[in-house]
Amino acid sequence: MTNRLAIEQAQTAEERMEFIRLPWKVYRGDPYWVPPLVSERVEFLDPERHPFYEHADVALFLARREGEVVGTIAALVNHRHNEYWGEKVGFFGLFEVIQDREAAEALLETACNWVRGQGMDGIRGPANFSTNEELGLLVEGWDGPPVIMMTYNPRYYVDFIEGAGFIKVMDLLAYLADLEPFRRDGLPERTLRITEKVKERRGIRARRLDMRRFDEEVEHVKRLYNSAWSKNWGFVPLTDREIEHIAAQLKQILDPDLCCFIEKDGEPVGFALVLPDLNRPLLRAHPHPDTPEWWTMLKLLWHWRVRRTVDTARAYAGGIIEPHRGVGADAVMVTAVAQALLRKGYRYCEISWILEDNLMMRRMAEAYGGRVYRTYRLYEKSL
Repeated sequence: MTNRLAIEQAQTAEERMEFIRLPWKVYRGDPYWVPPLVSERVEFLDPERHPFYEHADVALFLARREGEVVGTIAALVNHRHNEYWGEKVGFFGLFEVIQDREAAEALLETACNWVRGQGMDGIRGPANFSTNEELGLLVEGWDGPPVIMMTYNPRYYVDFIEGAGFIKVMDLLAYLADLEPFRRDGLPERTLRITEKVKERRGIRARRLDMRRFDEEVEHVKRLYNSAWSKNWGFVPLTDREIEHIAAQLKQILDPDLCCFIEKDGEPVGFALVLPDLNRPLLRAHPHPDTPEWWTMLKLLWHWRVRRTVDTARAYAGGIIEPHRGVGADAVMVTAVAQALLRKGYRYCEISWILEDNLMMRRMAEAYGGRVYRTYRLYEKSL
């Protein structure tokens, strides 16, 4: 490239807005990219409003050619991650760039240098910003738009990141289950039999999320999530503020019929959160920084509630705490979710993401007809 490239840190509200606007240039003409709500991105990048910044240091960088933004990246140190895992690692995320290798390499090098300057000896990514949010680079499965809260990127990002010396550290798998065979033939007889035996012999039951006691339900999820996921690779416990923030966002879109708690003698020992895939109506609403958001929201509601364009749900989060694993509680949970999805008329369910080495969850997804149809990758580089 002949035009001079410059990398600068985005620190003001105006510079953060430039950071936010770039993807509309990168994905111009891409029918599968789902634009985010601009207000959500503004909040996400505001240290005064997003709770992640309470335990992390984040630097945002812009790549410019002749004053025009051509790339972005975030470099960050998540202190809770390093305390929990006993590591000295930083992360990069929010990596977006036009097809400009020099800009990509300069952004990735800048992130590495910043993380090294914070005393870290390695860097991983992409992570926006942790395992509790959007994670991974799409490396297989560019055959449609991503489902809610999953990432999407051009194919050339793979070459740019690997060309900068990053190597794979972990794959995150997305399974897609076609629900039509179950609508036609019913759920597997063996699963139903196990479910009934577990209910009868162990007193384990499933109940739907109670929106009238939402704050109390959130407390249950926090306790269960931080326990059930505690040994998963990359897990970072949620703070009170983080789970309150996530809950406030999800409350607006949750369908309580799709979410359940698993109880043993009335005490929650597991949960499942399944989300309607609002990316489909959001794609049709097509948010843009130059479009009033009230108009975007009207279009979103039209396609979601009136046109009913949502036929896919995402199994977003869930788990069973010890010592209730391996006794059939998972069968009770999956049966309850599957029956709710069928009642509500869903055609597909994405089960994502699952760590490639989580064989138990992979077998469960496959038992319900799930097949790996997208792969997301986390990379790392020694500093």
